[in-house]
Amino acid sequence: MKFLYTKFYETPLGKMVAFANHDALLMLDFEDSKYADKHLEEISAQYGVIKKTGNKVLTLLEKELELYFEGKLTQFTVPVEFSGTEFQRKKVWQELLNINFGEFRSYQAQADALKSPKSVRAVANANSRNKICLVVPCHRVIGKNLSLTGYAGGIERKAALLKLEGIELKF
Repeated sequence: MKFLYTKFYETPLGKMVAFANHDALLMLDFEDSKYADKHLEEISAQYGVIKKTGNKVLTLLEKELELYFEGKLTQFTVPVEFSGTEFQRKKVWQELLNINFGEFRSYQAQADALKSPKSVRAVANANSRNKICLVVPCHRVIGKNLSLTGYAGGIERKAALLKLEGIELKF
């Protein structure tokens, strides 16, 4: 039987909820995010309903979130485990990990990096289904014309996260 661990975090941008197994982070999302309930359903279906509070993964995540929001962490080290389609897991979300703190990329540039320039809409859709926000930085992907578009946690949060990383763009 697989155990599922959970913890809530208060952040400057709102309450976040995380789920992890014994070895890796499975989900981190803002509690009121557009897809938070759907992500929770998917994770619960995979692991069942057994939940225990906190573990080493979630303890590390808590420390790293605190440092990130203080502007003292530029790269998360908490291990992650993706759940989704092969395209999401092995291509789109893996490519997000290549966008460093303080950098951004357009959805088109992300599709180009995947050597699939015509898949820009599929890439944007996969980004919107990212279950591990902040750690897997979908907030660093913007519109081709430098517009802030498509963030399930809300455009205001996307702008605030980018500003925290030294990037100010208008929405």
